[in-house]
Amino acid sequence: MNTKRIFFALWPDARQRDRMRDMIGPFIKEVEGRAVDRRDWHVTLAYIGDLDVRFIPGLMDQARAVTFEPFRLRLDRVEFWPRPKIATVVPPRVPPDMEALVGRLHSLMLDIGVEPPERVYRPHITVVRNARPFEPIRLAQSAEIEWSNFELLESVSEGGRTSYRPLLNDF
Repeated sequence: MNTKRIFFALWPDARQRDRMRDMIGPFIKEVEGRAVDRRDWHVTLAYIGDLDVRFIPGLMDQARAVTFEPFRLRLDRVEFWPRPKIATVVPPRVPPDMEALVGRLHSLMLDIGVEPPERVYRPHITVVRNARPFEPIRLAQSAEIEWSNFELLESVSEGGRTSYRPLLNDF
């Protein structure tokens, strides 16, 4: 069986990545660990996992029908998450329209036979892997970004490094 490891995410454009780099960059340099290439920065909305490639076109068709109101996500601090040993940039709260989008994507997952996670949704951008523990850092200036679309991404592991590729970019 030919599979791809896939998930839905907010995928920043170059302008958004530059803005986040300017806001977050000075703080990331203070964190010990392996910095994530900013070209791979994203906010996971719904993780599907390994899916037979035969089902991906149907999933894309269903995803195109998902509608949502654009929303702003304000990222204002960097936190250490001990279990995955990562440094993440996080918002103070999840916008209601973002929660609604995640709910729609979870419903779509159920439609294809994939159980969504039971844990509370915590949006974040992983900026450092294999991080050493640190106290939360409040950003001097928050990065507020408006989102009006989402992507279906593939997680690709090559040479000990994971990168992400959009499979569909017209939601």
